[in-house]
Amino acid sequence: MGGTAAETGDNMSGILAVSVFGWIVLVFIWVALAFWPARVAARKGHSFFGYFIFSVFFFPLALVMAYVVDDRAAVPGPGLT
Repeated sequence: MGGTAAETGDNMSGILAVSVFGWIVLVFIWVALAFWPARVAARKGHSFFGYFIFSVFFFPLALVMAYVVDDRAAVPGPGLT
């Protein structure tokens, strides 16, 4: 029923391999998503690196803040065209 120790060990190593692969995929997606608020903030003239680190730890808040913060990029005014 329970199998031999060798069979159980082989089964557990397969589960561990899937688990490690799953974590690697999850971390890759997490880091890839962190680029979204960082790019938005960078287009508005804010720190890409600062927003990237912020979004790695607090993604939803960083995303909202990146869209809400004022635009620091140079906007041509009258006579600056």
